[in-house]
Amino acid sequence: MVGKSEFRPRSFAVVGAGPVGCIVAAFLAKGGYEVILCDVIPDLLNPALDPGIILEGAENLQQKVSQISTSVDELADHNPDVIIITVKANALPLLASSIEGFIHEGMYVVSWQNGIDTELELAKSLGKTPVMRAVVNYGCGLLGPAHVRVPFHHPPHYIQELDPHSQPAALAIAEILTQCGLTTEHTDQIVSMVWRKSAMNAAMNPVCAVTGLTMSRAMNDPIVFQIVDALAKECINVARANEISLGWDFYPHAMEYMRSAGDHKPSMLMDIEANRRTEIDFINGKFVEYGKRIGIDTPYNNTLRALVKGLESK
Repeated sequence: MVGKSEFRPRSFAVVGAGPVGCIVAAFLAKGGYEVILCDVIPDLLNPALDPGIILEGAENLQQKVSQISTSVDELADHNPDVIIITVKANALPLLASSIEGFIHEGMYVVSWQNGIDTELELAKSLGKTPVMRAVVNYGCGLLGPAHVRVPFHHPPHYIQELDPHSQPAALAIAEILTQCGLTTEHTDQIVSMVWRKSAMNAAMNPVCAVTGLTMSRAMNDPIVFQIVDALAKECINVARANEISLGWDFYPHAMEYMRSAGDHKPSMLMDIEANRRTEIDFINGKFVEYGKRIGIDTPYNNTLRALVKGLESK
């Protein structure tokens, strides 16, 4: 077991130079840590070195990272203490296979992503001991390479280890993120938190992706809202049937949270507009999967997944 006093990470690799990755990379670098930003698209990376990552909106800062890399395999030479995964969940099998080639005892991998069971996808290749899961509470969009708009930031963020023996390391990582300005708390309820966030994502993201509406416009359109509402209730039924605790007041909380999100395009809509694959399989697809597991029909999640898949195929 790694004691809290023994694990003091100094170097972080952030895999994914999209808006989510740029934010965590900028805060860690601002805190004085060595940060290697990794992405397969060089044009996304170069500005992170000079003039630096730019955040504007709910957070405003400009910060250079230490190094950049266009290959996860190259991270073996850098030997980071912690690897934070911020890419779309559909890339996880390939990423996990690459990391498996150089991970060693004392190195940790954090799924800093949307979607259900992303941490389990990593653990299939890496085992449970080095893997952690985080729930992130900020909205963001890429204005340009290493230039991020942050419409909202609602800390704290949360992190939990998969293996209890790794808890001291998770506590240390949470402490570092907090000191850097991304207030993060350790939790023992990460599955519940993941499902709470994913239920809202499943209700809102595909509806915006299909209609082209921002979150506030979808919530304020009385016809479109009926679909958002039905999706949310269907997700709640699936979670509760699988004995996953959302809390007795989750439904009104979710409605209020989505209403207050503002005129913001969720990531799934931005992916469709940019002709990228979405995370639909790890969001609505997971509610379909867990519905089948327990014998519950999920017609709304099935329909929205199919519609988004149809848009992807274009």
